[in-house]
Amino acid sequence: MDRPAKTITEEQAFSRMARNCAQKEYCSYDVRRKLMRMNLPDQTAEKIIERLKKEKFIDEERFARCYIHDKLRFNKWGKRKIALLLRQKQLPENLIADAFAHFSDVTLNESLLPLLKKKRATIKGRSEYEKNGKLIKYGLGRGFSLTDIMACMRKMDLDELPDETY
Repeated sequence: MDRPAKTITEEQAFSRMARNCAQKEYCSYDVRRKLMRMNLPDQTAEKIIERLKKEKFIDEERFARCYIHDKLRFNKWGKRKIALLLRQKQLPENLIADAFAHFSDVTLNESLLPLLKKKRATIKGRSEYEKNGKLIKYGLGRGFSLTDIMACMRKMDLDELPDETY
C-alpha cells in the first residue's frame, strides 16, 4: 500500500532546512535538491533558499572553504578533484578560486607524499616503470596534478637512496 504524500508548508520546509543548515554546511544546490525531494514548487524552493541566504544559513563562500578543508584533511584529495566536485555543486569559478586562495600550495599537497609512499608499498608490477605508472594513475585519481606527483616521486626516490659515508 502506498502512503499518500505528506504536504509540507513553506514555513515547515524553511524550519527544517534552517535546522539542517545550522548543523552542517550546505550550498544552495544541495538545499534545492532537498527541497525538490519534498515536492515543493520551484518558486517556493527559491524563496526558501533566498531567505536562508539572507539569514546567513547558506553562505556559498563559507561552504566552499569548509568543503575544501574537509576534503583535504579527511579524504586527502587533491585540488583538481575538489574543484571538480565544487563545480558539480554549481558554484561559480571565481568563488572556487577565492576559496582555494585561502590555502597554500603546501597545505594543498601535504598529504600527497605520505599517500604515495603508502601506495607504493602495496603496488605490484613487473618493472619499476609499471609500478611508477600505477602510482601516477593513483595520484591523478586522487585529484593531484602530474607535476606535484612527479615531484613527490622524485623526493621518494631520493629518500630511498642509501647514505654514502666514506
